[in-house]
Amino acid sequence: MSALERRINVAAVILPLVAFCAAVVLLWGGLVDALDLWILAFMYVITSFGVYVGYHRLLTHRSFAARNWVRATFAILGCMAMQGPPIRWVADHRQHHDFSDEHGDPHSPHTHAEPGFFGMLKGMYHGHVGWLFDEDLERASASRYARDLLDDPPIRWVDKHFYSWVALGLAIPFALGFLISGGSLYAGLTALLWGGFVRMFLVHHATWSVNSICHMYGTHPFDSGDHSRNNWLIAFVTLGEGWHHNHHAFPTSAKHGLGKLQLDPGYGLIKGLEKVGLVSDVRLASDKAIERKRIDAAAHELAASQSLPAEPEEERSLEPQLTARR
Repeated sequence: MSALERRINVAAVILPLVAFCAAVVLLWGGLVDALDLWILAFMYVITSFGVYVGYHRLLTHRSFAARNWVRATFAILGCMAMQGPPIRWVADHRQHHDFSDEHGDPHSPHTHAEPGFFGMLKGMYHGHVGWLFDEDLERASASRYARDLLDDPPIRWVDKHFYSWVALGLAIPFALGFLISGGSLYAGLTALLWGGFVRMFLVHHATWSVNSICHMYGTHPFDSGDHSRNNWLIAFVTLGEGWHHNHHAFPTSAKHGLGKLQLDPGYGLIKGLEKVGLVSDVRLASDKAIERKRIDAAAHELAASQSLPAEPEEERSLEPQLTARR
């Protein structure tokens, strides 16, 4: 990782943190109103969808298809979350799947963990945010992991203007606060604080919690070959991304919440856009594939409990069976 990348990452982490601390002081003093919180909620939802549906399910895993302007819109919303340009984000995430919880995974909490409680905290820190500052980390090659996006003119254009979209993500809450309040500069600035910088802080840590918490704590019902976990609390704050183990078991499925009570607003948005004809070819894991993964997981657990060798990896299909919904 270059020195410039580390400096940019430090700024992207520290500035929203400082703003969040300032906002807490203002909140304690009662200097926040309903308008600020509504703008915060609005910006949180649209930029979260930009990352979780746009960057992740659409661009990284191609779990559905969309028109160029829809793809570009999702990518712009993802940029507004200030988690990096889409091509860089996609390359890192595809490398994460190639080496999940093994050396080569850029943000696994297990590859940097050590024995004991403090060793576990070290691994959690690396998986959550420490990897962004790791001088020895070799970032994923875009030419290797995101060649399709390098050859994609709309996404390449969005990627080129990343910092302009970050600025737009700050300008929108300011404009909303200013206009809705009837032209109050103070309202515009407080909306910028809450809907801009505080929102960035919250979306950052929600996303990073998938990398850290969802590889340490939660349920593991399928055979996925890694330490991914489903965590309902993280699923709530990430609009469905916290069903992370489901995702690792079926990475190209647009639907992450596979259980009846596993709410997945990200998939709900995809399904809604499909109904109005803006997206198509929505890919889902078949019932047969889901049941097979459960059986494999149960067999491995039984083999481990009886000290028997587990079924060899090469004898199992590494790709989930998928069905397309049109």
